[in-house]
Amino acid sequence: MTTVLEIAQRLIAAPSVTPATGTVFDAMEAMLAPHGFAVHRFTRGDGPEGSDEAPVENLFAIRKGPEGSKHFAFAGHLDVVPPGEDWTSAPFEPEIRGDLLYGRGAVDMKGAVAAMIAAIADVPADAGTISFIITGDEEGPALHGTRALIDYMREQGIQPDLCLVGEPTSVHQLGDMMKIGRRGSVNIWLSVEGTQGHVAYPHLADNPLPKLVAMLGELDALTLDTGTDWFQPSNLEITDLTVGNKAHNVIPAKAEARISIRFNDLHSGASLSDRVSSIAENHGGTARPIISGEPFLTEPGAFSQMIADAVEAETGTAPEASTSGGTSDARFLRNVCPVIEFGLCNATMHKRDEAVAIADLDALARIYTNVALAALKHD
Repeated sequence: MTTVLEIAQRLIAAPSVTPATGTVFDAMEAMLAPHGFAVHRFTRGDGPEGSDEAPVENLFAIRKGPEGSKHFAFAGHLDVVPPGEDWTSAPFEPEIRGDLLYGRGAVDMKGAVAAMIAAIADVPADAGTISFIITGDEEGPALHGTRALIDYMREQGIQPDLCLVGEPTSVHQLGDMMKIGRRGSVNIWLSVEGTQGHVAYPHLADNPLPKLVAMLGELDALTLDTGTDWFQPSNLEITDLTVGNKAHNVIPAKAEARISIRFNDLHSGASLSDRVSSIAENHGGTARPIISGEPFLTEPGAFSQMIADAVEAETGTAPEASTSGGTSDARFLRNVCPVIEFGLCNATMHKRDEAVAIADLDALARIYTNVALAALKHD
């Protein structure tokens, strides 16, 4: 029997910097097929390499249970962020040192995908339907990844009842946190046009910078809310300010800035975009928003209790239900069925020498097995 460690090593050894295609999906398909899964792989996106439209590979695998049985889905991603420099060992040559497995993706999130694959070996085929929703574009623009998989499922009439996303949610030890929701995210590019001129003749020019500074001051002073029962307060951050004026004696013709808002369920991406656009227009500027995701919440209930019970039985720890952190593909999957995120410790994700405790891989596989079994039995 293939161990979780061996599965994780095999996945890590297949380089898959986002957007991922090819070898890493070959490896996963080869490991799912013997367990009776029908695997469908497809690519979406036809732009040049390095663009938001670059091709992305996706995998949907399903093992159907008896007619009328429940359908439980595992979801995740095989793409990873670029490894960067100065690793102690090669990032795509998995190495065991002590009790840890090192390699890019060990935590985020090939380790969790490995645990999912190992978990289904202990879920009988007649227990119900199990599926895998796996993308190669979570760490990138996320345009042709999970959204494309959702389109495919809808075309095929496939509807999971519950979905678990294997993002690394644990903080200090495996099992101390699960994510029952996430805040939304919108980035907004601000621009103010002026008239270029000599600083000694300001009456012949129109300086856009005071207008932009006033605009940013008003935005920065906003209190969007004070939080809710499950969400922390929304926050607006100024993330870039660009003029590009290399001459000390020239009034610039244009000034630009960018803000990022992480928001709770008291708002929508559209409502915040409209509010910022109105402020920008009042200061003679324009706003161009891009909404990355809306907030969502899977209310505590039967599903979160299944996960909590499985985690506590394995680790002795009851996981905190949280909505903290950034965005994930759960923001798309929440439109399909109730979704909760639970996975490995996140301390080394995206860092040099990313590593996972080997014991955590084994424990996570057992947790995933028990969650799947409980979900398939749930009325």
